[in-house]
Amino acid sequence: FMLAQRTIRHKTSATGVGLHTGKKAVLTLHPADPDTGIIFRRIDGDKVIEMPAQANMVGNTTLATTLEKDGYEISTIEHLMSALAGLGVDNCIIDCDGPEIPIMEGSSTRFVFLVQAAGIVEQNAVKKFINEYQVDCDWNECGKYFASSKKEDEKILRNFSVTLSKLGYEHNLLSNNDLFKRLGTNFYNIALHTKGGILLHPGKLVRAMVDVLPKNVCLYENSSLLSWNKNKDEISCEFKNGKIKTKKIIFATNGFLKSLGIKSNYNFPITLTASMTRPLTDEEFASIGQPKEWGVLPVKPMGATIRMTKDKRILIRNTAEVHNPFKMKKSDLEKRSINQRIGIKKRFPQLPEDIIQSSWSGVVSRTRNSSQIFEKIDNNVFAAGCYNGSGIGVGTLFGEQIALKASDQNTKEIETIEARNKPTWLPPQPFLDLGIKTRLIYERLRARSEI
Repeated sequence: FMLAQRTIRHKTSATGVGLHTGKKAVLTLHPADPDTGIIFRRIDGDKVIEMPAQANMVGNTTLATTLEKDGYEISTIEHLMSALAGLGVDNCIIDCDGPEIPIMEGSSTRFVFLVQAAGIVEQNAVKKFINEYQVDCDWNECGKYFASSKKEDEKILRNFSVTLSKLGYEHNLLSNNDLFKRLGTNFYNIALHTKGGILLHPGKLVRAMVDVLPKNVCLYENSSLLSWNKNKDEISCEFKNGKIKTKKIIFATNGFLKSLGIKSNYNFPITLTASMTRPLTDEEFASIGQPKEWGVLPVKPMGATIRMTKDKRILIRNTAEVHNPFKMKKSDLEKRSINQRIGIKKRFPQLPEDIIQSSWSGVVSRTRNSSQIFEKIDNNVFAAGCYNGSGIGVGTLFGEQIALKASDQNTKEIETIEARNKPTWLPPQPFLDLGIKTRLIYERLRARSEI
């Protein structure tokens, strides 16, 4: 997903007096759509004057920050802006019926309380894109489940529930009977369902985004980068069918960072395999209770990720291993698909054995301490990756922000990312592979009932 933005949940107002003008003013904050930004409006004249909170709108800065437009001004905006920035509010429309924002008690505290009282909601910028371009990507805001067949995992989920409650995320704990009604399987005994999660078809979404790329962007598909080198200020990239020379490059190849020599002592690839069934017949679908579309994540890392799709297919991923990231023989893939067949049969014993229609492998990137790579690694050379299997949300956010960083821009998201712990150094071979395989075996044993 693209970066989630934030706005306030409800309209909220406050009244006070301007510090420098001494004039009383009523301040009203309104929710705003994604990509609106922070916009101040003077509403006391013959017409509404909009003043976006942008540097080019700033006029006088003596003792206060003042926005100016068409002879109107709104001054002393800095305390309110600090409150919005500190709370991570990206989009808000602020009405004021006077020339100055009320000073309140002289700091951001009252404004923080005002915004918190109104509530803060996350906005999905992808949803705006989908609505604007009428994209069909099977978008479904059905949330997701963290589930386990082991009743002893209830303690893990209850602790998770406490954390989610503190963060204000809607969720609920479910037991076996409720899960059977929702998922069509009695395999799971305990689960936590979080609202707001979105299921979609990533291929359809990416293709739609590709179709609306700006004209100055050239996309080369099926063009693997074989090698690259930097000579002074020129970067040469070697492909099977040609070369590209450039002054600046961003590596956002995730599972293939190591093979390209990018931070190779700090990341390693893990190969995953998954399978998907053919569409269930009406009779088969009825036998599992005709559930609505859903997605389940395991409580333990090596358990199965499984999904019921919109077109009545079951998708399952339940293997992770050290393997050649570039290819997997058909015979090896067929062996892995047996695990997926077993996983489906454990959950839906009434379905046929030969239900799998397709299987595939993919690569994720991991680090020793589960941190991400996000940095300028050389002059005009940037890299982002190692999302540790956390999905397209983190990958899209880091890709967006590394592009901004490479364009010499700075955002609060970049500051947040760069404040995180950096990936730690990995031991050399053969100790690295031995350690990874040992850990995977351990995690696989812990989650063996969930595969």
